Amino acid sequence: VWEAALAAPWHGAPVWFHGDVSWGNLLVGQGRLSAVIDFGTSGVGDPACDLAIAWTLFEGKSREAFRADLPANEAMWARGRGWTLWKALITVAGQIDVNPVEVEKSRHVIDEVLADHAQRVT
Repeated sequence: VWEAALAAPWHGAPVWFHGDVSWGNLLVGQGRLSAVIDFGTSGVGDPACDLAIAWTLFEGKSREAFRADLPANEAMWARGRGWTLWKALITVAGQIDVNPVEVEKSRHVIDEVLADHAQRVT
């Protein structure tokens, strides 16, 4: 995952990104997204970091539908997996002794990222 992410550098113009697109920052009403909140980690750069939601919220067919609807190439998805793995690993390291629920969620995300990577490179 790391090697694939590093081998796919961002060459586009810097763009705004949210930086923490997670289920807790998405407000839903009547089955539709109504707002995105918490822009405390937003910045300008590679938008691939915002793809983490693909592995933290979606699974199976819903992840594939999300992927199909985004104008992102394979390089961006590789970087997205790298960003997601980084975030999940630091969450496990920082929460291992204090928040077993978050650790388990992050371990699941790690498993999903690794499985997705294995599926894409074979």
